[in-house]
Amino acid sequence: MCSQRKLKILCIHGYRQTGDIFRQKIGALRKFLKKYAEFTFVTAPNEVPPINRDEAPPGDSSDQCGWWFSTPSNIFDSKQYSEVCPGFEESLVVIETTWKESGPFDGLLGFSQGATFVSILCGMQQRKLLDFSFQFAVMVAGFKSLCKPHDEHYTETVLIPTLHVFGESDKVIPKERSIQLTKHFKDPVVLEHPGGHFVPAADAQKQTYISFFESVHNIETR
Repeated sequence: MCSQRKLKILCIHGYRQTGDIFRQKIGALRKFLKKYAEFTFVTAPNEVPPINRDEAPPGDSSDQCGWWFSTPSNIFDSKQYSEVCPGFEESLVVIETTWKESGPFDGLLGFSQGATFVSILCGMQQRKLLDFSFQFAVMVAGFKSLCKPHDEHYTETVLIPTLHVFGESDKVIPKERSIQLTKHFKDPVVLEHPGGHFVPAADAQKQTYISFFESVHNIETR
């Protein structure tokens, strides 16, 4: 392992976050994985309308972004079935541009809506719809998108290695939704933790992450 180069991972933040916020929130994870990977963070292009700051997640700045919305009025509800996904195409352009300017990347890591974006990108790659490629993906608190335009990207089983992480007590994205997402992947690695809606990095979870990253290091990279 020590003689191999580090994996390059593109990190995709959650709704009402930015790349900088996500970087801060997964500092503990980055620290114990620094021997295996280097992380690049990207920010979604769609500004999220402000909410009551008393309801905002602690530690977030006033900059809040999203990868797409589920209504024409720029609102996103992960539990809402929708005929539209405004902002999604703009987000695809951001990923493509980041790939050209800072990539290529070996894998993707996403949280919440970002994890769902990762799942869609996995489905698009499986269907040969992307101009770039990656070898693995990590999805934390992910869920299947309920926006109709995304349905087609869940029609084929994704074959690349994936790690799915979710919390037993997650009130934002119940674990049942994350479990449902795993059904679209072949032989997914699953890490369930006792906490809520965050990226876990305690001692109890470290070995699963490390084992996954050691296994994907055996994949031929470019």
